[in-house]
Amino acid sequence: NILTERGSFRPVTKVNLDMLAGARRQFLRDAGAGQGGSVELMEITMSNLLERGSIDHSDFLARADTINSVGKMVLISDYARYYKLAAYLRRYTKRSIRIALGIPTLKEVFNVKYYESLEGGILESFGRLFKNDIKLYVYPFLEGAPGQVITAENVEIPEPLKHLYRYLMENGCIVPIGNFRKDSLGILSRNVLAKICAGDACWEQMVPAEVAKCIKARCF
Repeated sequence: NILTERGSFRPVTKVNLDMLAGARRQFLRDAGAGQGGSVELMEITMSNLLERGSIDHSDFLARADTINSVGKMVLISDYARYYKLAAYLRRYTKRSIRIALGIPTLKEVFNVKYYESLEGGILESFGRLFKNDIKLYVYPFLEGAPGQVITAENVEIPEPLKHLYRYLMENGCIVPIGNFRKDSLGILSRNVLAKICAGDACWEQMVPAEVAKCIKARCF
């Protein structure tokens, strides 16, 4: 079985690990999915690495090192689209595949502009993605000043796609991650990075101890 979480991991935060832990618990509850063990991967896409126009090798290697510091394996892919990532993983296993992601990323997955190159558009994309026992595990997100928790059940999906989303939910293709740590939901990697750059020591409370130790020891 394969469980993967896609992210920027710049740096790895407590939210990233809580998402993966919640996805792991859900995976074990899936009928038969927990049998035979699983491989856990934290995946970064090349499109993420190219956000500055070219690859910053030191930044890329720092992300890999901090992920390794918490005992996780790193996957670097060239697949911006989830159905391509799923097809790649399927080449190496006949067992279950689960992809963990947050609410903001889920909304991007349902953005039709990303599928204009496909003849079947978003329907073709989802047809490729959700075949052969592949599911999305969705982690909550803290939104707005009052701190409303947005989950897979109450997320707002654009009107033309609401019925499609409901269909995927009801058929178990999209699964909410439960038993999450609400106190970690407000942690965002970009805010942690900003605090590191500003010399604000409170960033250390937002990342696992191993990550903080790695960043300080190697001056990332």
